[in-house]
Amino acid sequence: MTSSGSFYVQNFGCRATQADGAAIETALRGQGLEPAAARAEAALVVLNTCTVTAAADEDARQAIRRVHRENPSARILVTGCYAQRAPAELAALPGVTWVVGNSHKHELADLIRIAPAPRQGGPKFQAGDALEFHGQIFVSDISRQAAFLSGPVEESIHDRTRPNLKIQDGCNNRCSFCIIPSVRGRSRSATADQVIAQVGSLAARYREVVLSGINLGRWGRDLRGDPDPSPPRLAGLLRRVLAETPIGRLRLSSVEPMDWTDELLDLMAGEPRFARHVHAPLQSGSDGILRRMHRRYRARHYADRIRKAHERMPQAAFGADVMVGFPGETDEDFEQTHRVIQDLPFTYLHVFTYSARPSTPAAEMPGQVPAPVKRERNRILRELAAEKGSAFRQSLAGRTLAVLTLDQEHSLGTVALSDNYVKVLIPGERLPSNHLVEVEITGTLGEFCLARPRR
Repeated sequence: MTSSGSFYVQNFGCRATQADGAAIETALRGQGLEPAAARAEAALVVLNTCTVTAAADEDARQAIRRVHRENPSARILVTGCYAQRAPAELAALPGVTWVVGNSHKHELADLIRIAPAPRQGGPKFQAGDALEFHGQIFVSDISRQAAFLSGPVEESIHDRTRPNLKIQDGCNNRCSFCIIPSVRGRSRSATADQVIAQVGSLAARYREVVLSGINLGRWGRDLRGDPDPSPPRLAGLLRRVLAETPIGRLRLSSVEPMDWTDELLDLMAGEPRFARHVHAPLQSGSDGILRRMHRRYRARHYADRIRKAHERMPQAAFGADVMVGFPGETDEDFEQTHRVIQDLPFTYLHVFTYSARPSTPAAEMPGQVPAPVKRERNRILRELAAEKGSAFRQSLAGRTLAVLTLDQEHSLGTVALSDNYVKVLIPGERLPSNHLVEVEITGTLGEFCLARPRR
């Protein structure tokens, strides 16, 4: 049974999208709507989409069809990166009431309040393919956006312990496989004062905040100080956040390799309120493939950054995004990637199989790798990542870690997350969520470290 004033937000994709989703929830609450526990119970379903791969697009379309089938009275609003890239394609799907691109995402709550509901059958728009649209479209040129567009994050119904706060959006890089700059626009930053105010507000309810962005390490490069004309840098912002807010723990999401500066690493290593967690996208360990990807570093540069971080923080988590099967990737290219991963102190990997994204240079490149080869390379790297992750967890036995208790149920006890990004199970304990506690690691159980609280 649905309530006329209820909504449900489903997010697809990256941490920045999750942060956007939490801001959407806050904005809808501000319009007097109440969150529903499930899509089938909501009068308004918001699908906050990703478009990084064709598979991500298909996931969104399947979700639209499923919502319309299971909850035909619900109004469906599609937003996010897919909505920005192909609004007409989404507006033509039955059940879709609104399509709101990233260009208008910050106005989403106001748009649904003032926009008239479509008549039965939907209003008709003429597109190049003369589709009959069921939904109204709110999209403009994202490349013209100069301001950081985001809403406040108060509380997410999906994450009650570790909110994502987006402080940067867009990207000025032009990686040959990536569609994101064209759907997110140029790099734009929240001001330092905005970030500090948001973290300060969140600190009243949460022990940990995750700072996220599309290209987080570029935070501040579009801002100019007054009276100092030089743009601020991420490390300077983080010092202010730690000095001016009572947040218990700060964690950074993904930061590009060369933005892990010595200054940033020194700050992280020397500040106990900083999570010891370095995630730096690698993509490939082959210099030839990195050039074809239009990445701005080479394997030796990447390895230098990770080793310097490890010297400062030997018990930190080290993670990377790695892509297999990029056009032109030979067996030797893959072996170079395998060696780089083997030699560096990674504790986990996100392994992706290359999928051609239309409208990107890589989609037109020669040397597309056969699907069976890509699957085998993916398997090899996932197995290597599992071995390294297991060894890292076993190395923590006997150590004391600071963990955040999570809002997750487990039949054996309390689930928590350590500052160095290890899932911890505290057997026999039913501790309240959203608390920072010290535990001693006693062993491992699958993906978990086992622990007991320090009394």
